[in-house]
Amino acid sequence: MLLSIVSLVIVVAVIYLVIWAIGAFWAWLGRGKKLHGVVDDDLVSADIQKKVQMIESIRAAQKLGKSREGKPVRLTRQQIKEVQKAEREVRSEYLDHLKLGWYQIVMIFFIGSFLGLILEEVWMFISAGVTESRVGLVWGPFSPLYGVGAVLLTLVTFQLRRVHAPGWAVFLVSMLVGGLLEQLTGWGMETFMGAVSWDYIAGGVPGAITKWVAIPFLFFWGALGYIWYRAIMPELLYGLGRPTTKRKAVFITLLSIYLIADIFMTIMCFDRRAERDAGIPPANAFEEWVDENFNNAFMSERFQNMVIGGGA
Repeated sequence: MLLSIVSLVIVVAVIYLVIWAIGAFWAWLGRGKKLHGVVDDDLVSADIQKKVQMIESIRAAQKLGKSREGKPVRLTRQQIKEVQKAEREVRSEYLDHLKLGWYQIVMIFFIGSFLGLILEEVWMFISAGVTESRVGLVWGPFSPLYGVGAVLLTLVTFQLRRVHAPGWAVFLVSMLVGGLLEQLTGWGMETFMGAVSWDYIAGGVPGAITKWVAIPFLFFWGALGYIWYRAIMPELLYGLGRPTTKRKAVFITLLSIYLIADIFMTIMCFDRRAERDAGIPPANAFEEWVDENFNNAFMSERFQNMVIGGGA
């Protein structure tokens, strides 16, 4: 018990450390020479800009802890409400003029894949005491299912926000999106990669519709979509902003190349695993390199929660 508690504390501390590191790195990326013609100020009106300055001045005073007269800075409830209202207006007008592009999609996929994996690892440890590798790519701590889910929820809820969709519609659409994502992902993994990561029927999950879709998880997707629509998506897109510096542009380009290479290598590794199990020899030098560096032992150790090719 003591070991479990200590391990959980360490995991939480690591999560906080990672979040802090990401924030510090993102702040560094935001510095540097502006890209030509790309500034965030054109996305909001002059009135909203004044409110942005008001928020920043209040936060700066709070950070210093004292006013010019040396007295502690404490906001009244009314002032706090005004700041919160101004923040909502700033974010809302920003999103009204925002056009989603490759930059936002790549970053959301990256964040969703990383944080989704961490949350799953923590949940499995707390709920079942299980510690195993649950990654979905051969390189890095990523689970692409969560990344794709985050991107789909963002794209869908962003459009639903544009048409002012009611909460029940967001819930139902999110259920549909989540169910289709699980069905297509599970079917695709088993059909093309010979891998099974989850099976609701074999696992005895009540309300299982197919191997990869179950009613309880459809409601989970619906609830997640509504929370994403109301709280996560607006804050996430507003926080990401746009690639306003050369550093951000270079970073997102390199990150895109890395993720594409990671996904490509993962597909190739699973493909060769299936061919090896079928007794098919490598056809070229690249496949020989894959067999040498990503053999069955590596695949079984790397993807511990998956059943690959009918077994380890």
